[in-house]
Amino acid sequence: MGRFERYLSLWVGVAIALGVGLGQLVPGVFEALAALQIAQVNLVVAVLIWAMIYPVMLGVDFGGLKRVKDEPRGLFVTLVVNWLVKPFSMAALGVLFFRWIFAGAIPPEDAEGYIAGLVLLGAAPCTAMVFVWSQLTRGDANYTLAQVSVNDAIMVFAYAPIVAFLLGVTDIPVPWKTLVLSVLLYVVVPLIAGIATRRALIERGTLGTFTERSKPAGPIGLVLTVLILFGFQGQVIVDRPLVIAMIAVPILIQSYGIFAIAYGAAFALKVPHRIAAPCALIGTSNFFELAVAVAISLYGLASAAALATVVGVLVEVPVMLSLVAFANRTRDRFAGRPS
Repeated sequence: MGRFERYLSLWVGVAIALGVGLGQLVPGVFEALAALQIAQVNLVVAVLIWAMIYPVMLGVDFGGLKRVKDEPRGLFVTLVVNWLVKPFSMAALGVLFFRWIFAGAIPPEDAEGYIAGLVLLGAAPCTAMVFVWSQLTRGDANYTLAQVSVNDAIMVFAYAPIVAFLLGVTDIPVPWKTLVLSVLLYVVVPLIAGIATRRALIERGTLGTFTERSKPAGPIGLVLTVLILFGFQGQVIVDRPLVIAMIAVPILIQSYGIFAIAYGAAFALKVPHRIAAPCALIGTSNFFELAVAVAISLYGLASAAALATVVGVLVEVPVMLSLVAFANRTRDRFAGRPS
């Protein structure tokens, strides 16, 4: 790892502080950036995420996807955690904290909104950023692609019914344009570009050189994404720090708990680390673009539910970086397993 990557947590911390500060000093700039969106997908953030994912896609070899069937345990852990555990544990934590523990500190109607936002967040496993976390833990790019693809296919059919069940309603208007556009932007387009580039570079014999030079794009894109996201919400963070902290508590417990379950299950099932780390991180991370879009369409831009999903965005990157560090420190525990 280069010096920049080695101190990535520090740069993210600086980006958080800068984002909040600039959001206060030049709010008009961030308002203009926030307005650049299609189907509630912010184009600036999309470009930065694309910059993070594209170098990872250079390592994808479709021939390697055939190996997924030789190691089904990692995919099994991912699917069980994402669809049979995560949505329900997030809903349970939301009820526990906002109907009981924090009940006297916030109005009941806000509490219900926060619970709804947490449900929307917990039912949407990550699509884009997983490739970044996988790269930072030296994960298998081919296997990660397969896991994300299966999750996306399930999400198209399962997201609305699970959310409807947990919220106790019968009609959830899922913004399909947001879902489809996000998958296209964050998976399909960079994958096609990565495959085309890989083939061209292999023919020229320069794949290794190009891959090495493009590696900094991922961490730099991550830092800029954090800066922009915190700049978007800088005023909210300053105006309502206590509410932000209360919403963050169940999200933090959920994130570390889900990672412990998935990572522990992968270890118990003797899954190799290159698969175990990404499969645990997929369940821990969230498809926040979808969750925010659904919260806005259901409850409104200024709603408590929308705020809860946004807090999920703010909490995610620092949490995921800490889990990436933990996964890297425990790599030796998986030593001696098939690679």
